Amino acid sequence: MFPLRDENPTSSQPVATLTIIVLCALSWALLQGFGNSQSLAHSLCSFGMIPAKLFALIPKGTRVPVGGDMYCVMEGQRGIYTIISHMFMHGGWFHLIGNMWFLWIFGDNVEDSMGPFRFAIFYILCGLVAAGTQLITDTSSALPMVGASGAIGGVMGGYGRLYPHAKVHTLLILGFLFTTVSMPAYVMLGYWFLLQLIGGIPSLSAAGGGVAFWAHVGGFAAGFVLVTLFRKSR
Repeated sequence: MFPLRDENPTSSQPVATLTIIVLCALSWALLQGFGNSQSLAHSLCSFGMIPAKLFALIPKGTRVPVGGDMYCVMEGQRGIYTIISHMFMHGGWFHLIGNMWFLWIFGDNVEDSMGPFRFAIFYILCGLVAAGTQLITDTSSALPMVGASGAIGGVMGGYGRLYPHAKVHTLLILGFLFTTVSMPAYVMLGYWFLLQLIGGIPSLSAAGGGVAFWAHVGGFAAGFVLVTLFRKSR
């Protein structure tokens, strides 16, 4: 299922949401070279969150493959800053566009309930919880984790808490059949959350890599809980 739009008007402009989208787009252009292999590899190694590096589990100078013929050479620094910087990096065009689309669909309404400043803090906190969840569940992984999806998972969790019955028009793919359906947000978001849990459970006993399912789970749960603290009282 892929959300196309929702029936949930806002009363203000989503300034923070648009700013985050612009920052991710600029990072993709200026730091990741629009996906150029050399720039992409450098950005993954420099700004991606590598659990084993943060916990100093990889000897300095170790070469770690990050996909294709790209690899990272581990340095002495742990790169604590990557806990935040990874939220603005992406692994490809589809990764970037998909994340930004989800943020645009659900972010404007959550921001509307908080205001831009509170939303920005809420977004970063959800991203930090998402990163922490992934670190705990995949401590020894040497692969860089990049993407805004953990923080966006928090936005989706907040949306589900605030607007469970808002209608979301969704693209439904059934084999070769493509159709659109309108469903309550709690159905669409609940299904998405269930998929993350199902995808994450096998990764607990497997080698790190692929989709950071537990970051999505942690971010969603954080957003679902924290949104009541950040939304406006009225």
